[in-house]
Amino acid sequence: MSERKRHRPKGLWLGIVSILVSIVVFLVPFAFIVLTAGKTQKEASLLEFSWPSEWAFWDNLVTVIQTSDYVLVRAFVNSTILTIVSVAIMVVLAAMVGYVLQRRRSKWNPVIDFFVLAGLIIPPAVVPTIWTLQGLGLYKTLAGLIAVHVAFGLSFCILLFKAFVGTIPRELDEAALIDGVGPVRLFFQVIFPLLRSVIVTVIVVQAVTVFNDFTYALYFLPGQENATVQLTLYNFQSQGLSQWNLLFMDVLLITIPPLIMYIFFNKQIVAGMTSGAIKG
Repeated sequence: MSERKRHRPKGLWLGIVSILVSIVVFLVPFAFIVLTAGKTQKEASLLEFSWPSEWAFWDNLVTVIQTSDYVLVRAFVNSTILTIVSVAIMVVLAAMVGYVLQRRRSKWNPVIDFFVLAGLIIPPAVVPTIWTLQGLGLYKTLAGLIAVHVAFGLSFCILLFKAFVGTIPRELDEAALIDGVGPVRLFFQVIFPLLRSVIVTVIVVQAVTVFNDFTYALYFLPGQENATVQLTLYNFQSQGLSQWNLLFMDVLLITIPPLIMYIFFNKQIVAGMTSGAIKG
């Protein structure tokens, strides 16, 4: 029997175990959310993994949307603006910084690399950040929370772009410069389109992070009018623990957009991460 055939049963069993673990870790909790969101209040309060005796999915959906004068609709608008603007700034800014750090070597590069890594390691300081936002007049504003997300997410994005730019031949830059292309046109018309796989990775990873953020929104954007989707969970927790059906319906609604995005861009995420890791 060849070496390849002897290893095949072992690989098959590892695949089966991986699928079973994935089902337990991901699909079972999601099924529990869907089933509880479709139950009546009395049945959902038991918190049992069972089929609903009476489906109340539509009634729960309407109640959640109408709660607190349609706060969920406002929260979706706020979270969408917050996510799009934050991720757009992170993509453009991190791509430019990563490109410069990779191409232009100087004595300051180790210092800049240290600060980039420090951004990944050092935990966010809440009180000084609030003090700074208040001084700038950005506290309790979407612009302030956008600045916070950009600041805390920029290091990760810079490292990804820097690694991937290293895979692009320098001869491409030299050829463009010989043709009379300026630095700005060189970056946006030649380099930036080549970063497509990393751009998709950054967009999906950071969009899911910003959209699902609870802590930063709680600290830096308090107030009913400024609510984001994760903060709407308070609507059903603060009124007692008997509204599990509405709470899980809210969880289901705010889970769908990131889930759809991840399903559509899953292959691009893996491609972007592996290209930067292998070639960089």
